[in-house]
Amino acid sequence: MRPVLRHGSAACLLSLALWAPAAHAGLFDDDEARKAILDLRQKVDQLTKQQQAAEMKSGPLTEQINQLKSSLLDLNNQLELMRSESAKLRGQNEQLTRDVSDLQRQQKDTQQGVEERIRKFEPQQVSFEGKSFQAEPEEKRQFEDAMATLRKGDFAAAAASLSAFQRRYPASGYGAAALFWLGNAQYGMRDYREAMASFRSLLLKEPDGPRAPEAMLSVANCQIELKDSKAARKTLDDLRKTYPKSEAAQAAKERLASLK
Repeated sequence: MRPVLRHGSAACLLSLALWAPAAHAGLFDDDEARKAILDLRQKVDQLTKQQQAAEMKSGPLTEQINQLKSSLLDLNNQLELMRSESAKLRGQNEQLTRDVSDLQRQQKDTQQGVEERIRKFEPQQVSFEGKSFQAEPEEKRQFEDAMATLRKGDFAAAAASLSAFQRRYPASGYGAAALFWLGNAQYGMRDYREAMASFRSLLLKEPDGPRAPEAMLSVANCQIELKDSKAARKTLDDLRKTYPKSEAAQAAKERLASLK
């Protein structure tokens, strides 16, 4: 029975290694079966070693490839992040450009507004009755408004405006003219004493001014209205002596003749 079992075992083992070069159809004895098994094991070991060697060789390369893939992925992520940051910065730069442009426009508008407001208060060169002088815009406006009121024949309103003008702008280049027309407004109101005071103030302010002869003649007229003929004759006589070539001096001569 033992030989049968040995042959049965060998046949079974050989059937598992049909691909081995030593195998062939038929039955083997124990020695041949062992040899076939040993050869098979040796080939398996060789294949295993070859596979392990191949894996050992390919392992570092695979690891390097994986590292390169990981690095490439990181680089792609960084590139996308940089693109995103760049787009964000471009947007911020565009917004900053718009903000700067808006600020520049606002600054320009503000500067123009300030310059316009300054011009409203800056003195301007004015020519009036043969004189040139500096006058503030508001000063010029108030004097012209007062004169417009006087031309309308509203003597009370004109006198009030001219008096206010004198108080506000005592050193104005319009000063002598304002006193002269204030006296005329007061004369039109028949306030002869106040009118006479205004004309005399003009004579003290500008004795050589273009309105001085007329102012002296107006003083005499006020004295005549107040029934002070003696004072009127003296004023008219002084007018002829002080301003002999003026038209007012000729008028004074005629008035003197009528007072005698």
